[in-house]
Amino acid sequence: MVPNRRLGLVHPCCIGLLFLLLLPSSVSVREPRHQSHVHLPSLIPHATLPLTRSRFSSKAQLDFTTHCNESCYHKREDTDKEHIAFETLYADGSRTLTTVDLEENDTELPFRQPKVTTPRRKRLKRQVYGSDGRFNIRGDHFLLDYPFSTAVRISTGCTGVLVSQQHVLTAAHCVHDGKDYVKGARKLRVGFLIPPSVNGTRPGQAPVKKPLVRWVRVKRTRVPKGWIQGPQDVSMDFDYALLELRWPHRRPFMRLAVAPSSDNLAGKRIHFSGFDSDRPGELVYRFCPVEDESNDLIYQHCDARPGASGSGVYGRVWDDTLERWERKVIGIFSGHQWLEINGENRDYNVAVRFTPLKFAQICYWVHGNQVDCSQD
Repeated sequence: MVPNRRLGLVHPCCIGLLFLLLLPSSVSVREPRHQSHVHLPSLIPHATLPLTRSRFSSKAQLDFTTHCNESCYHKREDTDKEHIAFETLYADGSRTLTTVDLEENDTELPFRQPKVTTPRRKRLKRQVYGSDGRFNIRGDHFLLDYPFSTAVRISTGCTGVLVSQQHVLTAAHCVHDGKDYVKGARKLRVGFLIPPSVNGTRPGQAPVKKPLVRWVRVKRTRVPKGWIQGPQDVSMDFDYALLELRWPHRRPFMRLAVAPSSDNLAGKRIHFSGFDSDRPGELVYRFCPVEDESNDLIYQHCDARPGASGSGVYGRVWDDTLERWERKVIGIFSGHQWLEINGENRDYNVAVRFTPLKFAQICYWVHGNQVDCSQD
């Protein structure tokens, strides 16, 4: 593993990275290829049913690994209404199940269906590929600057991303193992980094080198029913959850988008920042090209370690209205997957893609209605 690289230190090898990070989103590099438009479905709540209180009997499994063969790799989007139903966990431990109906509406979003190809290169290592391409984010200018300021810690050991003034997206496996909520979800909290200069120190105290964390309690957690199928049926397709904070925060947040094909991402790259377990107390940023994509997953070789699960995966997506590239969250980092194609195993780090249906579901969780989702 190579030595840590720290943003904030001027070094010739970092100049290109700094330019990439600080390049305004309004800079137009090129317009994307022609995109078709997809109708955004509407989620209509059908019934809300009370459930028994959670036992919080599971243990958080941060190193999440799944296996997939050709049939799951090539499958189409799951539109089963039972899987799009969702469970809500409240701060007092009570739960409800909300069933939904799906309706088409007239809202159109630019969308380009990913091309499903045969994965290319065989990889024998997991999570970190070759030279470590991660960068520690340090210094007030970076920690409090967008987009790094949208990354938050989850008290179960994961990462999350701010997607509204009161909502955080993370991975479902950070709060639920497919059978029951993890022990730490009983008093779930979200942590906001406070840089050293903001912390302040008393006379005679050694200066604080690492940022402190301000913790905020979670009021409500929502998990798709597609995830809650039992451990034997868990797949990465529904590995996302939304946390609602007790009160709004004041930091910038990142908006959501339906994940386009990698051909319609600036540079065909994805980016995410998380709290990798091998670098305690540090926010770690990485970026890499998309290697492959299925309908539900983004396959890539961005270096990551446990703790980065739940990071918001974003790309620069072309905004037709603003006529510029905008950073948008298009997925959630889940873990890694062994993919068996033609009898050969390949290993990828994997993010859940936001399909139109998943986008509609998450947007409904955030706004509570379809009108605001249509205008998001």
